[in-house]
Amino acid sequence: MATDSWAQAVDEQEAAAESVSINLRNTNILEWLVVSCVVRGFATSLVSEDKAAQSLLNKLIRNNLVNTTNQVEVLQKDPNSPLYSVKSFEELRLKPQLLQGVYGMGFNRPSKIQETALPMMLAEPPQNLIAQSQSGTGKTAAFVLAMLSHVDPNNKYPQCLCVSPTYELALQTGKVIEQMGKHYPEVQLVYAIRGNKLQRGMKLQEQIVIGTPGTMLDWCGKFKFIDPKKVKVFVLDEADVMIATQGHQDQSIRIQRMLPKNCQMLLFSATFEESVWNFAQRIVPDPNIIKLKREEETLDTIKQYYVLCNCKEEKFQALCNIYGAITIAQAMIFCHTRKTAGWLAGELSREGHQVALLSGEMQVEQRAAVIERFRDGKEKVLVTTNVCARGIDVEQVSVVINFDLPVDKDGNPDNETYLHRIGRTGRFGKRGLAINMVDSKMSMNILNRIQEHFNKKIEKLDTDDLDEIEKIAS
Repeated sequence: MATDSWAQAVDEQEAAAESVSINLRNTNILEWLVVSCVVRGFATSLVSEDKAAQSLLNKLIRNNLVNTTNQVEVLQKDPNSPLYSVKSFEELRLKPQLLQGVYGMGFNRPSKIQETALPMMLAEPPQNLIAQSQSGTGKTAAFVLAMLSHVDPNNKYPQCLCVSPTYELALQTGKVIEQMGKHYPEVQLVYAIRGNKLQRGMKLQEQIVIGTPGTMLDWCGKFKFIDPKKVKVFVLDEADVMIATQGHQDQSIRIQRMLPKNCQMLLFSATFEESVWNFAQRIVPDPNIIKLKREEETLDTIKQYYVLCNCKEEKFQALCNIYGAITIAQAMIFCHTRKTAGWLAGELSREGHQVALLSGEMQVEQRAAVIERFRDGKEKVLVTTNVCARGIDVEQVSVVINFDLPVDKDGNPDNETYLHRIGRTGRFGKRGLAINMVDSKMSMNILNRIQEHFNKKIEKLDTDDLDEIEKIAS
């Protein structure tokens, strides 16, 4: 909402919702749906679902931490106070049962973001934090550890609230709490999610509540299952997904307004566009800020080429020629549409390749199963749309092929998606190979603009290059 006062914006939205509900009796169901969609910001929900699905997919397919080369940038609320970081979990002086839980989850030493974030989150008095962190960096384990550390198991009422944008993401975070708190049975967890019906008038005895914004708000306000004035820690996870749904922003703000001034506020987001920053800085007062510096070296380990073609069929033939000339361990091939991806997967299968197909209409669990098969080497080629451009790490991927170059809705080069796509190769310190298919003057223009953006020359693939790319691809 384009307003400086988020509190005012929340009140305005509530007033708008109330004014609509008054008129519902005098309207038909179709008109009600139209009005309801406008008031609830339904137009943004498709974006939200896509982001939420990608985030859930990343959680489902992560077996361990990502070996990131990102540098952490820390902006302290008090620049004069010393900046602490830890190299071992023992330095944090955790309760023994929590240390047991940490090691039981396979964390041998803190990840890069945990090194800096955990001392802030566990400090006394508590410090507020806004942190940028992608999936696979140990972010969830860090804030779960903070919640479990701040809980007093002798007090049988909610002390920590964690808000996630969707039911499925809330369950994933809950699993981490259950794993890490395995040796700390005195601390109990409850899910504030749709369908978890509680008896009116009851007071929760569980110390940690995790759920979605709407249900959490109802439990704090309408039903009074939770006394928000007793809450010590408030975690808002996946903020970039959260703000894609207008209602979630407002609900999160309303929960935050009920909490005591000394409640610790922790907010996490994979990206920090301006809209996320505005939201974060209004919901978290006086924060420490942890940001990941952009991974500049991604392109340095990746050899990039382009191949000139005239049409889709010629691009497919060029692809077959590349496969005929070199040995490729595993490849990911990106297409612009589901239709092209389906056609290409069929053609490659007919040529005898073991092909997996991944696209947006699949359920998240189906996508995760496809990626697991690919990771296990059951298929050697993964054909996908942008649904797979971010966050998926398969160590054996040596080649990324842009069957279609990435463009935004206006037909301009999508540089960020290009970076994410080709970043699926050249990971874990290895060299990678990216091949771009160019089939028109327009796509050549897009490629030239991508080169200019990254200040990196993309060479035309020539037969003389085959020996070099064979070394990278095999």
